[in-house]
Amino acid sequence: MNRELLMLVEAISREKNVERDVVLGAVESALAQATKKLYQGEVDIRVSIDRDSGNYETFRRWLVVPDDAGLQNPDAEELLMDARERVPDIEVGEYIEEGVESVPIGRIGAMAAKQVILQKIRDAEREMLLNDFMSRGEKIFTGTVKRMDKGDIIVESGRVEGRLRRSEMIPKENLRSGDRVRAMIMEVDLTLRGAPIILSRSAPEFMVELFRQEVPEIEQGLLEIKSCARDPGSRAKIAVLSHDKRVDPIGTCVGVRGTRVNAVTNELAGERVDIVLWSEDPAQFVIGALAPANVSSIVVDEEKHAMDVVVDEENLAIAIGRGGQNVRLASDLTGWKINIMDAAESAQKQANESDASRRLFMEKLDVDEEIADILISEGFATLEEVAYVPLQEMLEIESFDEDTVNELRARAKDALLTMEIAREESVEEVSQDLRDLEGMTPDLIAKLAEGGVHTRDDLADLAIDELTDLTGQSAEEAKALIMKAREHWFVAGQE
Repeated sequence: MNRELLMLVEAISREKNVERDVVLGAVESALAQATKKLYQGEVDIRVSIDRDSGNYETFRRWLVVPDDAGLQNPDAEELLMDARERVPDIEVGEYIEEGVESVPIGRIGAMAAKQVILQKIRDAEREMLLNDFMSRGEKIFTGTVKRMDKGDIIVESGRVEGRLRRSEMIPKENLRSGDRVRAMIMEVDLTLRGAPIILSRSAPEFMVELFRQEVPEIEQGLLEIKSCARDPGSRAKIAVLSHDKRVDPIGTCVGVRGTRVNAVTNELAGERVDIVLWSEDPAQFVIGALAPANVSSIVVDEEKHAMDVVVDEENLAIAIGRGGQNVRLASDLTGWKINIMDAAESAQKQANESDASRRLFMEKLDVDEEIADILISEGFATLEEVAYVPLQEMLEIESFDEDTVNELRARAKDALLTMEIAREESVEEVSQDLRDLEGMTPDLIAKLAEGGVHTRDDLADLAIDELTDLTGQSAEEAKALIMKAREHWFVAGQE
């Protein structure tokens, strides 16, 4: 019987073009499964077949776990202290094995054994095909629609299948069986049955790769796509940079009579593409990203990583775009929060900021309105600037003499010290349950304390816009933090 087993293994190995060890491994697995059925509980069985003679041995084994971990599965685990009574030098993660009676080949359900073996072989074949495909280094998966699977589309390329999820398709795109499809390979998930390659047609990376294929200068390193933002199926923006002064980045990506950009647009169901010149100057980059709108002025707030962009009435609708599309894509492309406003709104905001600075200076520096207005007109907005801007810069202010400058700087430093002491005292009032909340940082705790948020429930009671105003976080980050703070409410409600 053992010789017949080896002959069968050799035959299957040749027929399926699978390594002999893979087939033997499948047989070992089938024998182990059959042996498990003789025991109650979740036992762990290992079968070892001699590759030359076909003889095999069967072992029941126990995984050695730390003493403080406890036994999650007593049928297949053993504590370290107990294991060392049997094997003194054994370590956690190793196995204790005990030989048991082997199940004869003839007593295995033939169909069950065959199914296990064939399944193992199919898995091995699938892995070989997948490894061969991935070794080519391709980023775009090209195939035909094979079938629908719970709303997803299964795309076949040769004998390899990819899964295009509904959420990763281009909206309103109607793909049918037999249609040719191209999509970006996002990841490979071997736990998925049938189609382990996860695809996307809506990811920005897909557009970048399409341009890479259409524009040889990108592959040659003459051009570089720095970023991409998409509203799939509708509109997109890409930022390009030339590493060769002789190469026009925008014209090169557009191509003669638009051939290159049109090829990308046609692949993406008519998605219109704005090609923007990348700049290391963030303000210039944002101005370009907002095209075709013309920008009148721009104010950069480095601390909040935001920009106030002023446009005239004629350009306001263009800058914002339908449904906010243009400004949203520009923000995604540049990584900056962009606030679009007209001249009147900008003037009002500047007036409000000036009023806030005026009140701050009058209160903390104990000066009159005239002195506060001089500081504001010279570009000072915070106490830190008054206290630590180089002395020579302040001495250049015509309205101030040296004694006035020194006095203002001393008052600003005193005010900052007093505010810091008050801030530290407020932070000390923050409860431990808020400090221990996942995602908390010292800076975040300080900002919350300054806003009067001292407990986890205080945080949980906040609205998203209230938290963003306090901390400067994005709406998504604020929402996640508030939901984390509220988790204990739901747990308490279930008890």
